Amino acid sequence: MKKAVVVCMLMFAGAAWAADAPAAPGALKGTVLEVKDVESYSYLRLKTKDGETWAAVARAPVKKGAEVTIENPMVMSNFESKGLKRTFPSIVFGNLAGSAGTPMPTASEMAAAHGGRKPADIGDVKVPKASGADARTVAEVVTKGPELKDKPVTIHAKVVKYNPGIMGKNWVHLRDGSGSDKDGSNDLLVTTLDATQVGAVVTAKGTVRTDRDFGAGYAYKVLVEDAKLAP
Repeated sequence: MKKAVVVCMLMFAGAAWAADAPAAPGALKGTVLEVKDVESYSYLRLKTKDGETWAAVARAPVKKGAEVTIENPMVMSNFESKGLKRTFPSIVFGNLAGSAGTPMPTASEMAAAHGGRKPADIGDVKVPKASGADARTVAEVVTKGPELKDKPVTIHAKVVKYNPGIMGKNWVHLRDGSGSDKDGSNDLLVTTLDATQVGAVVTAKGTVRTDRDFGAGYAYKVLVEDAKLAP
């Protein structure tokens, strides 16, 4: 199989890894030898005509022994899965044929959402805390994630990074001046369907989630999901 290789350096959660993105023609077919599920995705060890390989797809009820087809395959080298706590020397990402699950993000989407880019340089951030019973600072949400798990919160903060349209959501990083850059408690990830822009001061109302693994190595100890943004 002829493959054109595109090498990208992607960095996330303070770790770097290389991505080989061959534009492989056709789909990958194989027999499932092993299945490992994380919250949103399934990792499959496949027996193919070219030998064994691991693949990752949106989570699906795949059984050992099943014959599967992986569409839009993309190979990644030295990929670290936070959810499985292991590194794959080589793994194929793609969409499971016939599955209605969430499609895997493309290489460009991964780079945009979780690349090595730092938050925008918007100067010192000092935003007053929101009001109300559910009001929390960024640092409170990050450091008290287990206590706030599945609870609603309201955060008044500035948008320091904004990546729209990734896996059907907009990914927003918020800071309000609380917390520390050393331990990451000064930055909170929020997912939303609402649009915003870097530098905007918003009030975000959403639900705290912990230990979320979106697959493709994107695992978070704490974040706020399904948020509504207001000026």
